[in-house]
Amino acid sequence: MYKQSLLPSGWEVPEIFRDRLGEFPGRQRTMVADGHLLVVLHAPPEPGEERRRGRFFWRKPDGTWNSTTDVRGPVALESHLEDYDKVLDKLTESEQQAQSSRDYFEVLNHVSPIVRSTRNMHSALQEARQSIPQDRQIIIYRDKAYALERQAELLMTDAKSTLDFTIARQAEAQATSSRQMAMSAHRLNLLAAFFFPIATLTAIFGVN
Repeated sequence: MYKQSLLPSGWEVPEIFRDRLGEFPGRQRTMVADGHLLVVLHAPPEPGEERRRGRFFWRKPDGTWNSTTDVRGPVALESHLEDYDKVLDKLTESEQQAQSSRDYFEVLNHVSPIVRSTRNMHSALQEARQSIPQDRQIIIYRDKAYALERQAELLMTDAKSTLDFTIARQAEAQATSSRQMAMSAHRLNLLAAFFFPIATLTAIFGVN
């Protein structure tokens, strides 16, 4: 039975690459066979996205690259990393402009899968670097992936810390408001307890 491959039919890759790929991209990783290198990566994940969108980067033994993205040649991986960089820049701007706990929660909801994806992407490119240590360009891509991983982790930490502080501040403000309302009610009860007997007596004896 013919199995539809995730790799383009025109790619003359070792058959083991196609055999090791199922119906979906699976985890981010690197495959090596007969001098060929296949790097399986994910597009920047969207919030609530259940299935990752795979991007495949094939390095031939002669050092030339092909990819399933719109960008061709050796800059395809660089363009892929720039997509993550743009997403993180946008999320950083959203975090800086956030005002409420809901705003920070939305940032966290988006950045959390980015953190996992950049971490696994860095791991996959580290595998590629170890497989072909003489290719300096892969080292550069690996280092950029690590920088993206750190940027995503720091953004998530900052957003979580600020969210916790915002929630604590709101809880403190609510507790202060409740305490003030309780004090006002207590004073009102004291006034009522003091004046109610007087009002009763004046009503009985007709005293103005």
